Amino acid sequence: MSALVGKLREVTGKSAIRKLRNEEAMPAVMYGLNDNLKLVVNPKELKKLLLEKGRNALIELNIEGDSSRNVVLKEYQAHPLESGWLHADFLEVDITKKIKVKVPVYLVGTSPAEKMGGILNHVLRHLEIESIPRNIPEKIEVPMGDLQLNQMLHVSDLVVEGDLEILTPLTDVVVTAYEEKVKEDETEGGEGEEAATVASEDADAKKEDG
Repeated sequence: MSALVGKLREVTGKSAIRKLRNEEAMPAVMYGLNDNLKLVVNPKELKKLLLEKGRNALIELNIEGDSSRNVVLKEYQAHPLESGWLHADFLEVDITKKIKVKVPVYLVGTSPAEKMGGILNHVLRHLEIESIPRNIPEKIEVPMGDLQLNQMLHVSDLVVEGDLEILTPLTDVVVTAYEEKVKEDETEGGEGEEAATVASEDADAKKEDG
């Protein structure tokens, strides 16, 4: 489990929040099992933690002046123009009980379809699962080694390890491989241009004869 330090936040209002951000701190809220707390955390430390452990990492949130809580990141608000974060919400969890989360899906390797000039369409980007917090995977990897042209993989084809339940419908498509085709209108357009050129040349010839 990864650790993060938080401080109780007493100040509110736009000016106070702006001052916090200028001090490289970020306002946050923890939605607890029995209470909710307004906090201040270090956004850089949080981003570093999630980069190393994944978006669904189980975090030990050590709150100064309170206690240690087991939380996961519920959601965050990013700056619309800059790379920084503006706000984060944490959800306290009971590590013995299952929770529902969405785990990112990654395609791994190069498929035979791609080697033959095919194109992959990655349809399903996240898989919804239910599991106790400690067993939540950082990501779901889908090997592409056997995917042929004009084939597709469904959720039912995924091999997922660990004690977890897949909530996404098993019939949902994860990825498809298809062959790129030349557009018919491009071919027809080329023939049309050629015909127009011939017609123009014939017209010029008639003018000269006249």
